[in-house]
Amino acid sequence: LGFQDSASPLMEQLIFFHDHTMVVLILIVTFVGYIMFYLFFNFLVNRYLLESQEVEIIWTILPAIILIFIAFPSLRLLYLLDEINNPSITLKTIGHQWYWSYEYSDFLDLEFDSYMVSASDLSESGFRLLDVDNRVVLPMNSQVRMLVSAADVIHSWTVPSLGMKADA
Repeated sequence: LGFQDSASPLMEQLIFFHDHTMVVLILIVTFVGYIMFYLFFNFLVNRYLLESQEVEIIWTILPAIILIFIAFPSLRLLYLLDEINNPSITLKTIGHQWYWSYEYSDFLDLEFDSYMVSASDLSESGFRLLDVDNRVVLPMNSQVRMLVSAADVIHSWTVPSLGMKADA
């Protein structure tokens, strides 16, 4: 269980951030588990310890440092995902209740609808609930601007291997 194979540099960055965050979380769980295990077998050695400035400083500063280790890569990735560099093509995507409409409007006006293939018409190699009759074709190694909107209900258009997800 994991991510699909990456098809874009942004997805590579998303996978790297996921791995970075998981390492931080594993360290936190290991540390907290160790402390709980140690305190369970401590047999109340420090039962008369009422206050300690050093401990209070540590449990205030340590979570702040951990949050910084997660926040800086997250903000960097957020700005990378929002960057648009002179797109060569624009694809307008309109979500309807049971299908998607697509419009290529840069060079010639091309519009088509894309309906999901029913389970009875699905081939052996098809993906259930993911296969459509008219697929979107986009150029490789070029910047593409996606305009996603909805006609009636809330929709989510996604291509996991590109690291793209847009809600409309």
